[in-house]
Amino acid sequence: MFSIDLPGAVADPETHVALHFGDPLAEQRALADTPTLIDRSYHDVIAVSGPDAASFLNNLLSQKLDDVAAGFGAFALDLNAQGHILHHVGVMFDGSTFYLDMLPQQKASFLEFLQRMVFWSDVTIEETDLVLVSTFGRPLDGAVATRTRRFGSFLLHDALLSPTTVTPTLDAWQADGGRVAGLMAYTAARVRAVEPELGVDLDERSIPHEAPPLIGRGDHLGAVHLHKGCYRGQETVARVENLGRSPRLLVMLQLDGSAPELPAPGAEITLGGRKVGQLGTVVQDADYGPIALALVKRSALTDPTASLDINGVAANVDPDSLPAEEGERAGRAAIDKLRGGVNPRR
Repeated sequence: MFSIDLPGAVADPETHVALHFGDPLAEQRALADTPTLIDRSYHDVIAVSGPDAASFLNNLLSQKLDDVAAGFGAFALDLNAQGHILHHVGVMFDGSTFYLDMLPQQKASFLEFLQRMVFWSDVTIEETDLVLVSTFGRPLDGAVATRTRRFGSFLLHDALLSPTTVTPTLDAWQADGGRVAGLMAYTAARVRAVEPELGVDLDERSIPHEAPPLIGRGDHLGAVHLHKGCYRGQETVARVENLGRSPRLLVMLQLDGSAPELPAPGAEITLGGRKVGQLGTVVQDADYGPIALALVKRSALTDPTASLDINGVAANVDPDSLPAEEGERAGRAAIDKLRGGVNPRR
């Protein structure tokens, strides 16, 4: 939590890192043209190593990890048998060890899950004191492990640092023209990228397809590999991918900035007096004003111009946050063809 000791830091009471340094909107705007570092050390990091580490994790998680090379970075999900998301973790691989970063409230149950599933696998599972930071503009030197990913309009670089290297790394970063911003700048970018945070934007009923950025397509690795071997919950993933669509969708909302008080995460979203969703992360954006993520029923998204209500605060779905036309599902098309075909034995 090194950022709260920097000059001008305003601490976030939940994560205990710097929320901002006095001018959060300016910090957000600087992301576009100034190399910026953000303290995300409230995340916990677990290391999994050993001869069977790759196959062990590949069998448990939604990401394909059995053949990755050093430098690999992505995300992965642990699902239950019904396909609901239990854990959402980041993955970095340095060639011998997988580093899994997660929110602190997920660590205990995820660590227990991994340890319970070892059986005869030759793996070592350890908690670490590594520090997670994220940089916009350029990557960090000297990290234990790194991950680069598309983050909305940005290219984001995640890095794990040894605690002893945090201060010299920060000094070198600033000496080379980089700046430090608070978590609010990262959160605004995350909301605009429609990247969910488990426990805030997704609930215990959430399945991967409700948040399209979780699904790996093309060059986007996401957290779910659609063409890998079996893992718990894969049946739900495959069924939704091939036969249907999720009943809810994570979208970005633009909130009425004139409201005297913004609604809090978890607030009920209604349309025409009927509950259609639940509010997630809420943040002030430098360009859009107040924005938020929300899980909304697909039936309420047929008219993206419709005004939603959140405890008396009007909200509209940002049309750019809706996924591109998803097209006909291959499995559904095949079933319809069979049902409509002529029996060749007649």
